[in-house]
Amino acid sequence: MSPLYARHKRTTLVIATAVAAGALLSTGLSSSASAESKTLAGAPTLLSASARTTLIQQAQTDAPETAQRIGLGAKEKLVVRDVVKDVDGTVHTRYERTYAGLPVLGGDLVVHTAKSGKAEGVTKATTSAIKVASLKPQVTPAKAEKQAVGAAKTLGSAKTASDGARKVIWAGSGKPVLAYETIVGGLQDDGTPNQLHVITDAATGKKLFEYQGIENATGKTLYSGTVTLNSVQSGSTYQLTDSARGNHKTYNLARKTSGTGTLVSSTTNVFGTGTASSSSSDQTAAADAAYGAAETWDFYKNTFGRSGIKNNGVGAYSRVHYGNAYVNAFWDDSCFCMTYGDGSGNVDPLTSLDVAGHEMSHGVTSNTAGLNYSGESGGLNEATSDIFGTGVEFYANNASDPGDYLIGEKIDINGDGTPLRYMDKPSKDGGSADYWSSTVGNKDVHYSSGVANHFFYLLSEGSGAKTINGVSYNSPTSNGSTVTGIGRAKALQIWYKALTTYFTSTTNYKAARTGTLNAASALYGGTSSAEYKAVAAAWSAVNVS
Repeated sequence: MSPLYARHKRTTLVIATAVAAGALLSTGLSSSASAESKTLAGAPTLLSASARTTLIQQAQTDAPETAQRIGLGAKEKLVVRDVVKDVDGTVHTRYERTYAGLPVLGGDLVVHTAKSGKAEGVTKATTSAIKVASLKPQVTPAKAEKQAVGAAKTLGSAKTASDGARKVIWAGSGKPVLAYETIVGGLQDDGTPNQLHVITDAATGKKLFEYQGIENATGKTLYSGTVTLNSVQSGSTYQLTDSARGNHKTYNLARKTSGTGTLVSSTTNVFGTGTASSSSSDQTAAADAAYGAAETWDFYKNTFGRSGIKNNGVGAYSRVHYGNAYVNAFWDDSCFCMTYGDGSGNVDPLTSLDVAGHEMSHGVTSNTAGLNYSGESGGLNEATSDIFGTGVEFYANNASDPGDYLIGEKIDINGDGTPLRYMDKPSKDGGSADYWSSTVGNKDVHYSSGVANHFFYLLSEGSGAKTINGVSYNSPTSNGSTVTGIGRAKALQIWYKALTTYFTSTTNYKAARTGTLNAASALYGGTSSAEYKAVAAAWSAVNVS
């Protein structure tokens, strides 16, 4: 994590629209100007909760037959994680794997099946055969746990604790081995909750891998003006619950760092004052958080046919006023929630639209490809949130913040009006990579993400100088080529399909190229389509081949 500090505040005044508990109401939030048509045969179709459940149950019933059909060993079993159905009837079933009853980390896979029932291929996180000589560890769980806690303390974690080590098969890199996974809790050095996953070889005691389960970014309140939200009336008060979007709720932690907090409510049905306050009961931060959640929900539903983060119609929840002068925001799978700090001096709440779209997209990634938050897969994880966060900003079509390819441009972290990240030329931030190299995975994930961000910009808008919504861009290429963009709408569809049907937990940049090419082919008519060729050209332009 890279701690960043906001300096200026912008706030939002919200007038909520109250509805009776359980009732649904259209808020009138703007529709996407860039949403791609749903007539694409390879695009995902919106499934009802019951239809999705039926597909998952049937896939689990058929799992033993599927395991045999794709050549898994006798000790391997499949557990269904998700199902995506395309308009043309193709079904993409995502599985986790077990070996002799132990979870296989890095063993996830996606089986692609045509409407006719014919197998169309398998996308695997690892191509290595899962076979372990012995399931008897030579290292005790206590030793593995001690090493993991030590690793967390080395990274600056405070109040560090662990629930113990569990036996797993580690297949995330190289030959699969018997290992321990230890999840270390507590707090990181900046007050962010800690979920450090440490993988230890059960035979040698060597640390094999580690990644942070809490995925975070830094921002500040974005001025979005007066917007319309949903609330639910309960007696004489109005609660900040959005019954039109899976009952998303917004809570006030009032400076605490654990728990759910108190549901935000108002007697006037007006949330926020349009100005920031150091008071832990201030509702402006809650108004911004609820607005960001609503726009993000609508973006995914109207652009991709995705109903909520898990695609099951259930809303997450937001927590504001986390900690004391906490300068960050994060998505946490363990609570299925978004959490916002109040920034330096408790007067700069990090509840901007950029942050909401970015961080909630971490939830989508976690519930689809599950990209490991380390190395190249971690960079792709971060880039995915930047890509869809940008999509949310364009979708919102807010006159106070026109869509652009700048990340955190309203935050002014640097104090000079410059953005946090640039998609047209990532290196302008001083740390991000414009192009792939063999060492890019060694960078912090917020900087290795630059390669994919640059790819997405080139695919959307093309190379060279241009002005979009009043912002000037000039995107270079590694090979001196000229890239012609296909438009943001198509680029978003390609990235989403790749994420949900072709990426796995271990996808690196080379595999991302393959996945997006497969997505473009499925969506736009094969390898001879202009979209397929544009994807190939954009990856070549960032040195991924």
